Amino acid sequence: MPLDGLSLFFPCRNEAANLAALVAEALDALPALASRYEVILVDDGSTDDTPGVAARLVTAHPGVVRLVRHEHGRGYGGALRSGFAAARMEQIAFTDGDRQFRVADLAPLAALLASGEGVRPDVVVGYRVDRADPFVRRLYARIYRFALRLFYNLQLRDVDCAAKIFRRDALMGIAVESSGAFFSAELMIKLRACNARVVEVGVPHYPRTAGAATGARPSVVLRAVRDFWRLRIALWVNKGAGLRRGAPLI
Repeated sequence: MPLDGLSLFFPCRNEAANLAALVAEALDALPALASRYEVILVDDGSTDDTPGVAARLVTAHPGVVRLVRHEHGRGYGGALRSGFAAARMEQIAFTDGDRQFRVADLAPLAALLASGEGVRPDVVVGYRVDRADPFVRRLYARIYRFALRLFYNLQLRDVDCAAKIFRRDALMGIAVESSGAFFSAELMIKLRACNARVVEVGVPHYPRTAGAATGARPSVVLRAVRDFWRLRIALWVNKGAGLRRGAPLI
């Protein structure tokens, strides 16, 4: 059973070589996922031709493809924040603009969210099967997962997997402070604290074929570490106030 409406957004920075194929793939896969849908491209201050390619795709697919543009980069979390804010449908999904995930692979996640059997989840998150990343990124991910379990009791296999789908109403009242790589973890920590029903599903992961990854840069890692401890300390001091820190997503 397809979803009644789905907003799918892609955070993008310097992904000009990937965008046309990404949007074509999305428009091919989405009719099987939802009866109504939209595609939102979030350009996070790209310095290549990402905004030009995105603008041409919007013109080619009016009313279906939309563009949100940051003149200056706001970070990965800032791009996700803009995607959530721009979404109009009752279900909201995202994956990255680097094409390391396939839109068609969101089908099991959408099916779980649409299921009429038992207690339906509020959020379905992917975890990468046979992760196609360099060793250093996989090492960082293992350390990060351990730290999240130890300090937040967040029992997710792959919190940063860029294959997630949410019910809009589950996001109501959720505020997120981070604008960097800690954004996804902070969001899931706060959803769990609000008793959201979260289900995990394995998804394929593909090697990057164009563009360059930025997630393992020292500046990105250090910013995530800062945001990690900022939230942890805030929750220790006053859990209620800590959960309210940041700007609402919806």
